[in-house]
Amino acid sequence: MLRTFDLVLIGVMTATAAVTYTIKHRAELKVEEVHRLEAEIKLEKDTIDLLKADWALQSQPNRLERLVKAYNEELKLQPTESTALVHAKELPMLKSEVPVPDVTEAKASAKGAPDTAKGAQAAAKAQPVPMPAPRGEAEDADQIETGSVEE
Repeated sequence: MLRTFDLVLIGVMTATAAVTYTIKHRAELKVEEVHRLEAEIKLEKDTIDLLKADWALQSQPNRLERLVKAYNEELKLQPTESTALVHAKELPMLKSEVPVPDVTEAKASAKGAPDTAKGAQAAAKAQPVPMPAPRGEAEDADQIETGSVEE
C-alpha cells in the first residue's frame, strides 16, 4: 500500500512541476512580446519625430521661395489676392447642415399657389449637384527626396 501511495505522490509532483514550468514559459513569452511591442512603439515615435523634422525642413519659406523661382515658368504661380480669401462663416453650408423645411408651411404654400410650388420643386430638382473636380494623375511626380538637409 505504501508503494502505491508513493507512486501517486510522485505522479502528482511531476504533474505539478510540468504545470509550473508551462506557466513560467508562457509568462516569459509574454514578457518578450511586451519588450518587442515597446521597441516597435519607440521606433514609431522616432519615425514620427523624424517626419516632423523633415516637414519643418521641407516647408521652410526660403526653400519654398527658391522652388517658386525655379519652377515659375512651368507653374505660373501668382500671389493670392486679398479679395480671394473668405472667412469660414462666408462659406456655404454643408448639405447635412441645411435646415429641414417646415412641412406645414410647404402645404400651405402649395394650396395657395399650386403651379408656383410645383415649379419651384421642379427647379430645385433640375439644379445639378456640385461634384468635386476629378483629380488626374500628375505626369511628372515631385522628385524631392526626403531626409536630406542639403539641396
